[in-house]
Amino acid sequence: MSTKTIDQATSADLRGSWQALLRAAQRARELAAKTGTELVVSRNGVIQRIKPEPRSATVTLRTQERSAPGEERP
Repeated sequence: MSTKTIDQATSADLRGSWQALLRAAQRARELAAKTGTELVVSRNGVIQRIKPEPRSATVTLRTQERSAPGEERP
């Protein structure tokens, strides 16, 4: 078994797989929040149901716009 971390893999696909998993997890959280669906995860061998906080795309967009550097707040 190799002791290298995944970002040291010789395969480009393998090196990019961790970031792809993180993006997929983020999309799952966003979809769960939009649909009011619980997320099911396993932490230390224990299955947990997590109810995501509802967020609308408009609120997220406004927050991002306001936090942009150099932009004045309305």
